[in-house]
Amino acid sequence: MPAKNNRILTVVATLIIMVISFVILKELKSILIPFFIAIIISFIFEPLYNYLREKKLPSAIAIIIILLIIVAVSNIASVFIVTSINTFATDFPRYELKFRDFIISLTGMLKLSPTEVQGFYDSLKMKNLLMQGSITSALTGIFSSVIGIFGDFILILIYVVFILSEMGSIRARIRRAYTEERSDKISEKLTEIFADVKKYIVGKTLINLLQGFVFGFILWAFGVDFYIVWGFLCFFSHYVPNIGSLISTILPGLIAFLQFDNIVTPIIIIIILVVVQNVIGNILEPKYLGDQLDLSPLLLLFSLIFWGYVWGVVGMVLSVPIMSMLKIVLSKFESTKAIAILMSYNRNILTGERINRIKAIIKKKSSGGKKV
Repeated sequence: MPAKNNRILTVVATLIIMVISFVILKELKSILIPFFIAIIISFIFEPLYNYLREKKLPSAIAIIIILLIIVAVSNIASVFIVTSINTFATDFPRYELKFRDFIISLTGMLKLSPTEVQGFYDSLKMKNLLMQGSITSALTGIFSSVIGIFGDFILILIYVVFILSEMGSIRARIRRAYTEERSDKISEKLTEIFADVKKYIVGKTLINLLQGFVFGFILWAFGVDFYIVWGFLCFFSHYVPNIGSLISTILPGLIAFLQFDNIVTPIIIIIILVVVQNVIGNILEPKYLGDQLDLSPLLLLFSLIFWGYVWGVVGMVLSVPIMSMLKIVLSKFESTKAIAILMSYNRNILTGERINRIKAIIKKKSSGGKKV
């Protein structure tokens, strides 16, 4: 009985903690979203911070230099992105009209009866899609939500200052707080976690940036309208595997079909975009990020739903980086490694770590054999 009661209490306590955590995430949205963005930015600029510190620059000067770079890059990028989105909001309605005409002509070509046409419209929710301005409003709303990530720019910069300062001094404080043996173990775990999280965030961000630039360049070369908007969408959407690839291909492909009078050019554009995505997604990403992107598809779906409900479109963009960082942290401790394995899709998670352990054992045995 006591054991059963303890299990019940554990389940109840877990549920209470989950509910409290959900409420905190929901209510403190305006504070936590800038914080997670600041964590990502801090890891991106941490190598530069360490480089400046190695050059004997004081911590304050190094942080000021990084803040100036962030402000400069953000201002330059925002000029292009905001201008492009405003142009998109102004010019896109004519594509809506073309889309409506295309749907109407399609139903005419198929020679559908009025009942079949109505069924077709009802099944695809065409009434909402064909309302003038509905598609433009929806897409502009998505872009505005993503741009809104940097709405609390000052708060993000403040978080970045504190996070970079902590990264620089936490190991020294651990050495002072614990015994040498204990501090070495803690520092080793922290170093592993920071290294893997930094590798994932920096690697994923650079790969997304490369893919967004390549997409934008390809669309510009073919003369597709709003190529900066589609490159920007590609950069952010590819933080979400599979779904991001689909969105960043379908939307510019649809615009190309509506923009060009022939069907060959849009098909060529879509084929090139798909090839680029496959090369980057199946060759470049696995090579540089390894199994850090290996998350269960079901977990990805639930994380998208959960973070999308809690934090909206921004939550959906941040959902995969958050889950990937959580998986990295859990994989570094024996007590939680099983959870990290359950979060993964492939069974060969932590293969590199296991191989290193096997090599160490073989090396130890071989050296022992020599002594004998």
